[in-house]
Amino acid sequence: MKMPYMGKILVVDLTRGVMEEETIPDRVYEQYLSGMGLGAYILYHRVPPGADPLGPDNILGFCSGLLTGTGSLFSGRWMLVGKSPLTGGWGDANCGGTFSPAIKRCGYDALFFKGTSRDPVYLYVKNGRANLKDAGDLWGMDAVETEELLKERHGAKAAVAVIGTAGERLSLISGVCNDRGRIAARSGLGAVMGSKRLKAVVLDGVKRIGVHDRAEMKNLSKHCIKWVNLPLPLPPAGIFARAGALMRVTPVLLAQDGLLYRSILKKWGTAGMNQVSIEMGDAPIKNWDGSNVDFPLEKSRKISPAIIREREIMKYHCYSCPLGCGGISAATGKYARIHKPEYESILALGALCMNEDLDSVYYLNELLNRAGMDTISAGGTAAFAIECYEKGILTGGDTDGLELKWGNTEALVALIKKMIRREGIGDLLADGVKIAAEKIGKGSMEYAIQAGGQELPMHDGRNDPGFNVHYSLEPAPGKHTTGAHLYYEMFQLWKKLKDLPNPGLFITKDGKFEIDEDKARAAAACSTFMSLANAAGMCLFGLFLGATRIPTFEWLNAAMGRQWSPEEYMVIGERIHTLKQAFNVKHGIESRDNFASGRALGVIPQQEGANKGRSVDIEKHAPLYWKQFGWDTETGKPKPETLRKLGIE
Repeated sequence: MKMPYMGKILVVDLTRGVMEEETIPDRVYEQYLSGMGLGAYILYHRVPPGADPLGPDNILGFCSGLLTGTGSLFSGRWMLVGKSPLTGGWGDANCGGTFSPAIKRCGYDALFFKGTSRDPVYLYVKNGRANLKDAGDLWGMDAVETEELLKERHGAKAAVAVIGTAGERLSLISGVCNDRGRIAARSGLGAVMGSKRLKAVVLDGVKRIGVHDRAEMKNLSKHCIKWVNLPLPLPPAGIFARAGALMRVTPVLLAQDGLLYRSILKKWGTAGMNQVSIEMGDAPIKNWDGSNVDFPLEKSRKISPAIIREREIMKYHCYSCPLGCGGISAATGKYARIHKPEYESILALGALCMNEDLDSVYYLNELLNRAGMDTISAGGTAAFAIECYEKGILTGGDTDGLELKWGNTEALVALIKKMIRREGIGDLLADGVKIAAEKIGKGSMEYAIQAGGQELPMHDGRNDPGFNVHYSLEPAPGKHTTGAHLYYEMFQLWKKLKDLPNPGLFITKDGKFEIDEDKARAAAACSTFMSLANAAGMCLFGLFLGATRIPTFEWLNAAMGRQWSPEEYMVIGERIHTLKQAFNVKHGIESRDNFASGRALGVIPQQEGANKGRSVDIEKHAPLYWKQFGWDTETGKPKPETLRKLGIE
């Protein structure tokens, strides 16, 4: 029987300069699939307790999804996994582009790196042969320059994953890039790669990826593409801003169907949500202390989807993606063609810092992509520094003379350049807000908005409390790609799993803030489903179309020759999710230490704006969420009987 997994991994010991292929038993794929699941399985068993995230005992994994290369759509994501130097526990980052299929075409489901090289190196895999090559001439180059040089050296078809200078300098908010600045940004795993003196991974393979029933895969994809291409007229971008204002004041909302968001993504990309998110209260403003009142329509018009679309030269599609939410944009100055900034980057470098200058957002986005530094964390850290300066905690002497005031674009650009270079005040800030606040003291931790050490994304959990639940309770805290009430509505999992609650057609705003068993079941379903999806290599945006339109379970069956039910696949997701939590327990992480900052939770509710008076009691949410997985309701630790039931050693 042809299988969609390659059945092997490559383990590279950088200390010894030795590479070994390992065959992975079929039972592991049946229990964990590939992608994040395989990564969790390897790391849990092989990273020793107490391992220094930046030391030789940590393992960095590049994992391709089980569905990647099978003919399924939206299945080109790759997972970067390792012990996070930012949070001290489970770390993962997700990226698109073209790197995921390249892993499998070289004959592997994943590449794992342990040890530390004495000198800078890069891995080159060609036609089943792996070699470590000297990267001394590449060290110090940015991510895009390095990728271009390696493609000149090894051929345009080679796929390259690379760190920029932020990873080399061990910034704990750095990531790993591919496709000229697409970045697996979260968890600080670029610093892990830099600590191993591994500059890049270059892959060039031609192995065929197996599928059990290729005809059925094709039929399922034909069904899916009809929904992707279903015509749905959209009004001008300005109307969506007004819609956001309406959503801010109305007490009842329609449950969201992903077809609308699909159309927005297709036309404007993630930037399509810039203004509507600000108006409705989804976007945090002014280091999470402000609101739509501080960044009204006359300001947000400067980052409107229409303006950003005007700069787009062409659409950008990740591998196997029919949607094409990315874009290549025109820019001025040194960089003529750059990736269009995403919603997260625009808000983090814009409204979060009260910066209205769109040109600076494009410029900083490109600088950060080339440096391999997370735009979410960089923007959050800059906003923290600005507030500390405004409150007198930092002075001009601390900031190298920079006048860090809200909306001071020139100072913001200079600050982030210093962070990239680890120069002056930038050295203090290059490891994120929590470490910076611990060093600064003076009560600055109040303004360090994070969960478990990771800066929060640009979705306010005081607007959708589901975000705060996932920011605080996921094994990798502070990430927005795992769940929310909005996500649950769009996933429509209750149409496949009959025991899950149906939220109905209308959602009351007050109802979203109720704490009950149904909310916990919905949150747990999001976590479980996304663990499964990340093992399959699926894209979150595709999944938003809904479980009956994006046939994830059916694709898995056709690819592997199984007849498993959605419930059986969700057990795999539950197993992966629990193993990540067990990894945290093994490494001494206390679950409550990952709870989001008080300001983000609304411990002191805002007095004006879209989220006025709102708060999220995560202490009450946590036991109900942990209960769904069979974890201890006091500590969040998986119970022994749960581990036995899931077959976790």
